[in-house]
Amino acid sequence: MAYQTVRQEYMQIPIVTRAYTTACVLTTAAVQLELITPFQLYFNPELICRQYQVYRIITNFLFFGPVGFNFLFNMIFLYRYCRMLEEGSFRGRTADFVFMFLFGGVLMTLFGLFVNLVFLGQAFTIMLVYIWSRRNPYVRMNFFGLLNFQAPFLPWVLMGFSLLLGNSIIVDLLGIAVGHIYFFLEDIFPNQPGGSKLLKTPSFLKAIFDSREDDPNYNPLPEERPGGFAWGEGQRLGG
Repeated sequence: MAYQTVRQEYMQIPIVTRAYTTACVLTTAAVQLELITPFQLYFNPELICRQYQVYRIITNFLFFGPVGFNFLFNMIFLYRYCRMLEEGSFRGRTADFVFMFLFGGVLMTLFGLFVNLVFLGQAFTIMLVYIWSRRNPYVRMNFFGLLNFQAPFLPWVLMGFSLLLGNSIIVDLLGIAVGHIYFFLEDIFPNQPGGSKLLKTPSFLKAIFDSREDDPNYNPLPEERPGGFAWGEGQRLGG
């Protein structure tokens, strides 16, 4: 019975969020069990080009470090905001969501060549948080019960938190930059005078991901409650 309940809850997670978070957890587990090492996963353009280890383009987004506070912190934010995006503004638009993943991943990889980052998973999480926060500007957030602010400030609060922990903020800035580029091209520029929609999801992605009918028993995660934890709890203004 417990197994069936867990399996049912797991299958209720939307497909892209489920696939990405599962891949991240399994990759970390494999490293913890010493089946693989981080040296086999990190982003290395020389190994990619000269030894054709193209898998590194993907694996560097899947490892968030050894199991610990930093890993759990990133996994919680990745799961929550990835799921809320997929169930919120990308509801019924899985192909567009996958295209956002591809666009963000490619752009982040190109920028990563210049900032010498070997793992881009945390920056990708910040990108997801940034896009969600800009699309939900009226949600009030609470961070560790200490700070109250509106959602668009969340990526910057997380960057400040990284700074307090002694981490490099380049990762956060990269995620914010890529997130803003996507948000501008997708949400802002098309609505400007003379603007147009520059990001168009390829038809083959739509054929693959958007052909399924919605599950009538699907129970989405309430987007108006982005927290559920002391550092991410929020509510809409006027709600």
